[in-house]
Amino acid sequence: MLPSNALHIAVLPGDGIGPEVMRPALEVLRKVEAKAGLSFRFTEAPAGAGHYLATGTSMPESTVKLCEEADAILLGACGLPSVRYPDNTEIAPQIELRFHFDLYAGVRPARLIPGVPSPIVGADVKGIDLVLIRESTEGLFASMGKGVVTEGEARETLVITRKTSERLFAFSFKLAERRRARGRSSTLTCVDKANVFKAFAFFREMFDEAAQRHPDVKTERLYVDACAAMLVRRPWDFGVMVTENMFGDILSDLTAGLIGGMGMAPSADIGDSRAVFQPCHGTAPDIMGQGKANPTAMILSAAMMLDWLADKHGIESAAEAAERIERAVDQAYAGGVKPFEFGGGSGTVDVAKAVIEAL
Repeated sequence: MLPSNALHIAVLPGDGIGPEVMRPALEVLRKVEAKAGLSFRFTEAPAGAGHYLATGTSMPESTVKLCEEADAILLGACGLPSVRYPDNTEIAPQIELRFHFDLYAGVRPARLIPGVPSPIVGADVKGIDLVLIRESTEGLFASMGKGVVTEGEARETLVITRKTSERLFAFSFKLAERRRARGRSSTLTCVDKANVFKAFAFFREMFDEAAQRHPDVKTERLYVDACAAMLVRRPWDFGVMVTENMFGDILSDLTAGLIGGMGMAPSADIGDSRAVFQPCHGTAPDIMGQGKANPTAMILSAAMMLDWLADKHGIESAAEAAERIERAVDQAYAGGVKPFEFGGGSGTVDVAKAVIEAL
């Protein structure tokens, strides 16, 4: 049920083009607010490389507390290549939030919008509409900041646990069921390297156990290398994929490339009670302040947030608003929007205006 007051959204604009793409996303949310019978309260807070330069921390405690209290978290993009921790890793509050809130399910949709170019021949005819679910707290990323480097070698440890994997697979099967109910491709594919590593054999074994509990969902199993080859040949054959953290990190960039690039790719990191929504792209300091940043991924991430809030609170109008935003984005591109990365001249304001007019 809808919270008694406005839905409280923590807004972390971040670095580089983060604030530039955040503004249109908030404008879009304000546009659908009244018609959907929703009410938003946005509270902005600092996080990222800029804050680290100024204070020595990536996020103040006040930002973490805000995120704990908010109904959802919207994040622009954080980090700058030139700003790093003493161990030479980049400032990444988005990863810190995953661990702090145990956001184990990284959801990366990849839908080719009509009119957007894809490197895959026939993609415009066949259509690409898939979701990659990346485990976000374990795998190789469990070793973040804990690797051991000596003069002769370096070691990182991959971790896969039953507790997290079972929750991940339960989430994945639920998503596959929801997609099937909406008439979208819903075959659930487990992507691993079970033929070589015991950890991935363990991962697949737990997937098989979950599949027995969901006999109505069609399932497949693929090794990650074979999966990559198939994605660049027949991406329309995929519905939902679930995989380990590092594999998911790589494959989600691949799937973004299939639908026009990072500027078109939204994402979410979801846990049992909290979630962060952000575009897949980085802070792009090379185009910062030039009005060229494509806000589409950020706008679609906001739509994902509405869909999640609808599921969490049982707000049907929020799910309908999410669908309206997706349709408006489609209409904007059908109407001739062409961002700079596609060789066009539609800047941040142009894309936002077209989407809002379509709404």
